[in-house]
Formats: sequence, structure tokens, C-alpha cells
Amino acid sequence: MMTDLNAAFALSSPEDCARLYADWAASYDTGFAAGLDYRLPAHVAAAFLAHGGTGPVLDVGAGTGLLAGHLRDMGFAGEVDAADLSPEMLQAARAKGLYRSLFQADITRPLSLGGPYHGIVSSGTFTHGHVGPAAISQLETQAAPGALFALSINEGVYRAMGFDAALAQRPGVTLLEVQIYGPAAAEKDPDHAMQRGLIALWRHAA
Repeated sequence: MMTDLNAAFALSSPEDCARLYADWAASYDTGFAAGLDYRLPAHVAAAFLAHGGTGPVLDVGAGTGLLAGHLRDMGFAGEVDAADLSPEMLQAARAKGLYRSLFQADITRPLSLGGPYHGIVSSGTFTHGHVGPAAISQLETQAAPGALFALSINEGVYRAMGFDAALAQRPGVTLLEVQIYGPAAAEKDPDHAMQRGLIALWRHAA
């Protein structure tokens, strides 16, 4: 488990990311998410709904559909689309029947998806070795006026990668601090078990 996270946090290019997640897709839910009691997707889903989130929703870095699954479990019945760099992760997500549409996309590049969206959510995409704050501007091109953003950001990269400066340019940002993993992670991956995330919430001012 620790090897998987170390490899994920050491990614340095979209090509590296695609290779890692192609290999990880089959075991992601059972090995990583269940094994480490990965709670971040549930935290993001709950925050989005608590702040009045509505559909259609774009799930960014959707992976195998964990965040969308929690939205459904919490009673959300609106339309949700998935965007992810990895076709293998999207294939796993497709099998769950959670999404209206699925898009293979690099969110650091110009996007043409199924929007405009009234909600844009993400769990685990803005972290070590993954996507920096410049992608937020690309996501905003897919957002309807007043769309609610709920994006998790690993606390360890929040200032180091400039997320603090990027979010200072958006009015009305609320930050919620959450634990990324549950108690099971302490034994299985003590190096990462205590990591925390920040959920950034704001309304898009078009």
C-alpha cells in the first residue's frame, strides 16, 4: 500500500500518471480505498451537498467512481459526468452505472466536456505528484454561473504548489479540514495515515 502511494506522490508527468493508474485500476477499490479506509471522497460528497450542491455535476479525476458513489449513497439523484486521465479507471467507473457520461481528459489542457455544470467536485486529484492550481481555470470554463466547486486539496501541497494564491483570487472560498484516511491506515501505511485534506468550496463568479 505504501509503495502505491509513494509511486502516486512521485508522479511527474501525465504519461507517468496514466501508466500508474492503468496498473492500479483493478485493485484500487479493494486494495487502496478499502484497505486504508479512504474517507476523502465521502467528505467531499458530504460538503458538496451540505453547501447546496445541485446537478449536473462534473466529477474531476473521477477514478473508479468513489465520490459519485458517495453522492448517490447520500441521496443525490442529479446527473453526474466523470472526467479522468486514465481510461482504465474510467472503465471501472463505467461498470458501476453512476455516470451519465464519461470523458477521458487531461484537465490541465483546454476542455470540451458535457457542461455547463452546476457542480464541480473532485477528490484526490489535487495532491502530491498530480495536478496543480492552474487546472482550476480550465475547470471554470466548464462551470455555469454560480456553480458550486468542492475540490479536495492535500494539505501538504496547499501552499507549496500555490493553491492558496490561486484560491485567494476567487471570492467567498470556504476551507474545510478533514482526515483523508480512517484508523485502518495507521497500521497499513503509517507514513501517510495522518495526512489531512482541505476541501475548498466556492461559487463560480462568471
